[in-house]
Amino acid sequence: MKNKLYFPLVLVIALFTSCSKDFLVKSPEYSVNTGNFYQTESDAIAAINGAYQPLQWPKLYNMRMWTPDIMAGNSIVGAGGGSDGQETQDQANFVTASDNQGALDLWRGPWPGILRCNIILQKVPGMAINDAIKNRVLGEAYFLRAQYYFILVRFFGDVPLVLTPVEPGDDLRPFRTPKSAVYDQIIADFTKAIELLPARESYSGSDLGRASKGAAEGMLAKVHLTLGNWQLAVDHCNAVTTLGYALNTNYASNFDPSDKNTVESLFEVQYTSNAGQDFWSNENQSSWLSTFTGPRGSDMAAGGWGWNQPTQEFIDSYETGDLRKDVTVFYEGGPQFDGKDYKKSYSMTNYNLRKFLVTKSVSPSYDNSPMNFPVLRYADVLLMKAEALNELGQTFEAQAPLNEVRKRAGLTAISGLSKEAFREKVLHERRIELAFEGQRWFDLIRINNGQYGIDFLHSIGKSNMSAKFLLFPIPQKERDANPNLTQNPGY
Repeated sequence: MKNKLYFPLVLVIALFTSCSKDFLVKSPEYSVNTGNFYQTESDAIAAINGAYQPLQWPKLYNMRMWTPDIMAGNSIVGAGGGSDGQETQDQANFVTASDNQGALDLWRGPWPGILRCNIILQKVPGMAINDAIKNRVLGEAYFLRAQYYFILVRFFGDVPLVLTPVEPGDDLRPFRTPKSAVYDQIIADFTKAIELLPARESYSGSDLGRASKGAAEGMLAKVHLTLGNWQLAVDHCNAVTTLGYALNTNYASNFDPSDKNTVESLFEVQYTSNAGQDFWSNENQSSWLSTFTGPRGSDMAAGGWGWNQPTQEFIDSYETGDLRKDVTVFYEGGPQFDGKDYKKSYSMTNYNLRKFLVTKSVSPSYDNSPMNFPVLRYADVLLMKAEALNELGQTFEAQAPLNEVRKRAGLTAISGLSKEAFREKVLHERRIELAFEGQRWFDLIRINNGQYGIDFLHSIGKSNMSAKFLLFPIPQKERDANPNLTQNPGY
């Protein structure tokens, strides 16, 4: 993927900063000096490569996009105990305040990507380059801008809708836009991406993993599912199937760093080993997941800081014989990992996350895991289709996509359920199939205007959960800088 996401840092600096020594003092944090850029096909490709980068950063998929599973009750922070990960502990205990660092990261994470996409959408249409490359780059920019805004609107609700690059002299204090208008723009951007992007089969070599037509169809299905537009969700799920996506035969293949971007993958955040950058910096392009979630003190993987420890309630939610359990979690008496036995003493809950762990032969030190992060898989598409069909009153038809996922898991087919019972079954299936992939929180808060999530979290002892926590607070640091940003209710 070196031509896609892992291009030289000097190119990033040339594209997204100025050579002036006092640039960082005089200009906003994410200023872009396009200068004489946007002249050649290589310029356009380099620009869109840069628009992918914020997805990799700790503010998004290298940390903050997977910690909501802790909030959703699948796990606890674990880690070193005490105040380790205090911001995530506060989120999971529903005492989040407007100074929460995790909320600040999630607010700030998408904006550099949005800025880069806006510049591309302004500059690239007028470039005299190959039409196929031009259309692909524009399609990727629409896809990524929609992706970044989808992150923001689900966590914060109303957010500023900025669709053109910010120029010197512009008002840097935008108001929040109603989330309905933000969703309208997300739908428009994903729709435009479907029109412009090629099918995934057009990519090869270093281009594998770029946004494709199927990725845009699948993400648009998820947007419509979130909004309760059931028929549109079904239509876009069907479009994904028509494009040739399928389940991997083996569930574990989705988390194999040697077999990325498989037939089941619609979109993954790409990571690499030996990225040559500081592990803690934005420029780092290796994954944090194995390092953070490996069992603490086990020497089973490089790092092994013990984050994201599954709860007993989550473990008990597995059906007998579910093949996904041994892939997803460590438990005492379970299969060995790289020739080592797991001990329950490694965890505060007796369990650890196994799903994203990388052996030392693949990642010999804490700072070079190449494990990609799955944003959208075909199993998710099948489960979205099952849910949407059931909500349309087509419960019998909804059985087939649900049972396709269950069959791979080694489970018996479901039949004869009422609409209400089927809804519970498919949401349960989503919890298990997509565990620790950053999906559970969003499933909890989208059903029945969030009441489903409130009721569930109360049922597992999270009594502090209330309607205000369905959204994060707008960070106070951002409100201090921009007094036009109103606060979410209750904070």
